[in-house]
Amino acid sequence: MAKNVLGTELAVCGTDPVTGFYRDGCCQTGPDDVGLHTVCAVMTEAFLAFTVSRGNDLVTPRPEYGFPGLKAGDRWCLCVERWREAMEAGVAPPVVLEATHMSALEFVELDVLREHGVS
Repeated sequence: MAKNVLGTELAVCGTDPVTGFYRDGCCQTGPDDVGLHTVCAVMTEAFLAFTVSRGNDLVTPRPEYGFPGLKAGDRWCLCVERWREAMEAGVAPPVVLEATHMSALEFVELDVLREHGVS
């Protein structure tokens, strides 16, 4: 069973829309996930605008990929390095610690994640 950054069982991040690299609602990772979609975050307008400005449009629906587009309040598994980049820019979205995969700790310290944590 996958573990979260708190050392307990990885919780579901989001099912409406369904998130996760494997589209199972969880921020699990594996050898195919080169982006490391391990941080469960609650989208904000500021973060969505930031990621669009960095060339990753998470707002526009892409029905051909089954992607509805995200809005503020949606939970989504983010690439850990994009989350860290947003944090350094002051626009990091809140993190759901129970649903953030433990491998995120290889890139971001737990104390930093806790500072941005929500339930």
